[in-house]
Amino acid sequence: MASGLDLVDSFLVVAEELNFRRSAERLHIDQSALTRRIQKLEQMLGFRLLERTTREVALTPAGRTFYEENIHLLTHYEDSIRNARRIAEGKTGLLRVAYMAFAATELMPNAVARFQRHHPHVDVRLRYIRTQGQKLALANDEIDIGFMIGPFDHSEYHTILLASEPLHVVVPRNHPLARRQRVLPEEIAEFELILGDMIEWGEYRWRLDDLFTREGIRMNIRLEASNTLALMGLVAAGLGITIYPESLISFLGRSVEVRPIANPAFRSETILVWKRTNRAKAVMNFVDIAKRLPVHA
Repeated sequence: MASGLDLVDSFLVVAEELNFRRSAERLHIDQSALTRRIQKLEQMLGFRLLERTTREVALTPAGRTFYEENIHLLTHYEDSIRNARRIAEGKTGLLRVAYMAFAATELMPNAVARFQRHHPHVDVRLRYIRTQGQKLALANDEIDIGFMIGPFDHSEYHTILLASEPLHVVVPRNHPLARRQRVLPEEIAEFELILGDMIEWGEYRWRLDDLFTREGIRMNIRLEASNTLALMGLVAAGLGITIYPESLISFLGRSVEVRPIANPAFRSETILVWKRTNRAKAVMNFVDIAKRLPVHA
């Protein structure tokens, strides 16, 4: 049974040929079937499209307008199928990726670079969002996937561990802790800390507070800053010390010194998170690539 699109397609062919025999040959149907298609379309529309005599076929004024308005219909339809198929196969479309500060230097760039090499026609949109903000953005379908601080255990989301790296204490040059090869958590508590503020660094602060609390230690926080440059500047100026994941150490510059924390529990996790209901091919392709990246441990 001919669909609405078949009916319109048949009319467009007749409007071009103005001959039912040639039109039927182009459509690979018999003339009686073509006649029924045109009659059915006219019934659906409620007006005549063609004037047909034994000698000629002509368009009515309404038929000419209908033809001109729909002449590109099939081209657009076929294009839409091709575009939708490419999106379904993950070959094109949009992928919205969020990341927090700790993923910005290696994990996110490496994953995005490899993904774009394999899927160059997918439009990747990157947004810096802190971990808590990413959870809200995922819930509201504002992003497709996020690099965030772990752990995160929720029945509505998939997560994979990308990095579990040791934490280091960052101190000014010639600081007493710089004389140590490794620093104990209780030694850190003897000095004033400079940490990221709760607005931008809330998740990381909660993780640190939990680690120190489990050791029965209270952090001595003197100052807060919103970004890495300010944190390093304050530390280098001798106003306190701070704590950073291992992957960021090489980006801290020469004005500070770094020592590992001598406790295996003092680690930072970076995870990749996406909604269980989001099965878009581009998302799955990105996850597969992220899984194959070397895990930082």
